[in-house]
Amino acid sequence: MVEARHLSISLLLLFFILKSASTMETLEGLKHALKPIRIVPKEGDEKGMVVKRHDQEDHQPLSPMARLFHEPDCNLYVIAMIGSKTRIDPDVVKANLVHSLLKHPRFFSLQVMEEEKGGEMKWVPTKVDLEKHVIVPDMCSDMETSSDKYVEDYICNLTKTTLDFSKPLWDLHLLNVKTSDAEAVAVFRIHHSLGDGTSLMSLLLACTRKASDPTALPSVPMMKKPKSSAGSGKWWKAFRLVWNTIIDVLMVIATVLFLKDRDTPLRGPPNVGSTGRRIIHRTISLEDVVMIKNAMSTTVNDVMVGITQAGLSRYLNRRYGELLF
Repeated sequence: MVEARHLSISLLLLFFILKSASTMETLEGLKHALKPIRIVPKEGDEKGMVVKRHDQEDHQPLSPMARLFHEPDCNLYVIAMIGSKTRIDPDVVKANLVHSLLKHPRFFSLQVMEEEKGGEMKWVPTKVDLEKHVIVPDMCSDMETSSDKYVEDYICNLTKTTLDFSKPLWDLHLLNVKTSDAEAVAVFRIHHSLGDGTSLMSLLLACTRKASDPTALPSVPMMKKPKSSAGSGKWWKAFRLVWNTIIDVLMVIATVLFLKDRDTPLRGPPNVGSTGRRIIHRTISLEDVVMIKNAMSTTVNDVMVGITQAGLSRYLNRRYGELLF
């Protein structure tokens, strides 16, 4: 459980999307990557370990998309940076993780292949040792670089490594170093098979409480549903939806068969997964985003995508003399 007044989210998502391999090759590779585990037959908390009891019949299979994220050449992670207004106490974080994040089955489960069932992968509950998931690096008092650069380098090094498949696929790094935006920084690294951006953001909100009422969940404004249009306007929207869907499907098929993306500085070379990524973030005014959204009658997501697209285009045009979009 994280108090809402102590959080300032500076960046949520970073995806590592690499070249895909076949599903069968994935299953063969995972046979060597995943280790056998032992199901713990009792419940309780002992020395920072969280124990869950589940019967074998309760094991849920992985979805096709979750299995896709395990392909050898397609390693996807979500990295989230959370800034705190105060220094972070690791003991408090561990104690609250037991009552918040570890209530979600995917965060205390392994992804195990059952060979006797044709290689089917399932979520198998296991013992969670928080000492191995909550990492607090030693902070040097006389850092050679600035604190912002230290955090940037630390996250870049995280992108060069992978998670251990013998434990649940997530970890939390607590950096008690003062940056230009926060007194301390927490860095989540979560394998994409555990959830997408929307579900992880919903989970984050579920782990927070109101500053005015520590027992109440935060209030999320609800979007008013527009009045449904009648007559020809309704049919026109339905036609546009079907038409755009057909065009998108045809474009995907054409891209798979013969269309290729043109070379740009954003397109990675082969085996790009071993190289590090740097997260450069900027703080923008939410009021400005809402003003643009209202003026253009669009969504916040469309505004953020437009900002990112315009920024990348201007950067590439300035550095490489070409327009990306």
